[in-house]
Amino acid sequence: MEKVGKIVTILLWVLLIVSAVLIVSMMVNISENEADPTMGSWINSNLVWSYILLLIGGGIAVIAAIFNMASDIKAAKKGLMSILFLGIVALVSYLLASDAIPQFVGVQKFINDGTLTTQVAKLVDAGLYATYILLGLAVLSILLSSVTRLFK
Repeated sequence: MEKVGKIVTILLWVLLIVSAVLIVSMMVNISENEADPTMGSWINSNLVWSYILLLIGGGIAVIAAIFNMASDIKAAKKGLMSILFLGIVALVSYLLASDAIPQFVGVQKFINDGTLTTQVAKLVDAGLYATYILLGLAVLSILLSSVTRLFK
């Protein structure tokens, strides 16, 4: 186990050094010219590196959650119930959502350029319904916990 800790520490230092080199290189090559291709390539390199770090972090988080679920069955049941609950809220929200395009000033511009379609309108409506449902449940749970405390 001590060997794993050393490997993780070395890996973290390597990631830190690569990140620092990329940032310093970009800062050294900053230019006033917005069309400078060198500046664009450094920005792209840093963006790609940040995506790589994001994927590594997300992957580690998922792997750690899977190991935690495998080691603690009670926590796994609670986590799966939470995911199931969120799935049900998403399904109900999607079923309640309308695909009608809302009418407001300037809507025709979004329809013409294709950014507002019936599918987009339905997804936005579903997101709003999910927000309303979860907000209502949060308020309801706060009220119920306050009431139950009064009777204890």
